[in-house]
Amino acid sequence: MSRARGEIMYLERKDGLTGPARIGRVRRSKSGRTLSYQQHRFVSLRGSGYKANYVDEIEGEEWWISRPRRDGCDTLYPGTVAIDDDVRAAYWLEIRERPDLVETSSFRSPGKHSRR
Repeated sequence: MSRARGEIMYLERKDGLTGPARIGRVRRSKSGRTLSYQQHRFVSLRGSGYKANYVDEIEGEEWWISRPRRDGCDTLYPGTVAIDDDVRAAYWLEIRERPDLVETSSFRSPGKHSRR
């Protein structure tokens, strides 16, 4: 995928163990050292964060940013994940392979640590 268009990613602000989560389009800088999403610019914590891998340069908030999972278990613990309108169709069709949900703008993630 071209750098100008960006990548569909899972983003969760870490207000402790959990925080608001969403699927959105993230762009990488030319150097690859920073990520941009809406008004946020993120730099890597390089392994020093607690359940976070990036920090917002301006706000100082810690975030977890990763590729979205095909099974929808993106959150660590159960939670709701919002999907940005500009990536919704691509997310449901290409990543989750669920064309029946293409109009759905959020979903409940069971979490990686849920008991199934």
